[in-house]
Amino acid sequence: QVQLVESGGGSVQAGGSLRLSCAASGYTISSVCMGWFRQVPGKEREDVSTIASDGYTTYANSVKGRFTISTDTAQNTLYLQMNSLKPEDTAMYYCAARRSGACHRFSWAFAYWGQGTQVSVSS
Repeated sequence: QVQLVESGGGSVQAGGSLRLSCAASGYTISSVCMGWFRQVPGKEREDVSTIASDGYTTYANSVKGRFTISTDTAQNTLYLQMNSLKPEDTAMYYCAARRSGACHRFSWAFAYWGQGTQVSVSS
């Protein structure tokens, strides 16, 4: 059974940092594409960052240079280091996994999802 459990969200002031974690079970994260998405009420879920099985990473333009996606294969955990946070980064953040190693930026391409962790950034 595939399971994704996010943690690390919270409330910070603008300019602060948070590190999100996504602990995976039921499969090996290094063999599939993993991604972080975020959603605010009333808006569509948007891609933040993805990492393919070959290590290739992508970032949304809005987070480039501030966020870093990474994996720890020993812990089978996905991370998202978020620096220089802005109020517009406030959202529910979700970890997701595809069934293949190739990545895709659209949420419908991901088969497995975590329950989400809230990030709130105040000005």
